[in-house]
Amino acid sequence: MKKTLLMLFVAAVLSVTSDKAFAQYEKGDKLLNAGINLGGGNGFGGGFGVGASYEQGIHDFISVGGQADFVTWSNKAWGYKWKYNFFTIAARGSYHYGKHFLKMDNLDLYAGPVLGYTIANYKDNSGYTGSYVDDYGSGVTVGVFAGARYYFKPTTAVFAEVGGGNRSFVPLKIGVSFKF
Repeated sequence: MKKTLLMLFVAAVLSVTSDKAFAQYEKGDKLLNAGINLGGGNGFGGGFGVGASYEQGIHDFISVGGQADFVTWSNKAWGYKWKYNFFTIAARGSYHYGKHFLKMDNLDLYAGPVLGYTIANYKDNSGYTGSYVDDYGSGVTVGVFAGARYYFKPTTAVFAEVGGGNRSFVPLKIGVSFKF
């Protein structure tokens, strides 16, 4: 995890040399997000993960792209241990609505749907391994998200997103965004 955070920090520092002006969001923008997934779990265990997404602007308010996330939930209590792993690949679309009412050029507010597939794996110390057949099993992922990007440099921002899919729900994703 320390290596991932260090790589994100180095990439952010190296990408701040662009002369492009601040802009909330425009048609043609290419956005790359990389971050960590915090929280999750089913109330009995904690979750953590990493994820990345890419979006291409197709309209002044709309972008489309894809995302990949790896999330793990685990718990150890009273001699019993369990762990879920989720790997999700999904298409996503964003509606960038902040420019309708915000006067801040360096803040981008967005929301949209997610549609993809999640591969889930369950393991516990009773010896059972494999796909756990319940709400968290492998299958189609459908969901919505909302987020915000704050550009501290013309091509570099920090972001936070809430929401996600129905299989490996991630309540909070934070990280760095790059616009090119």
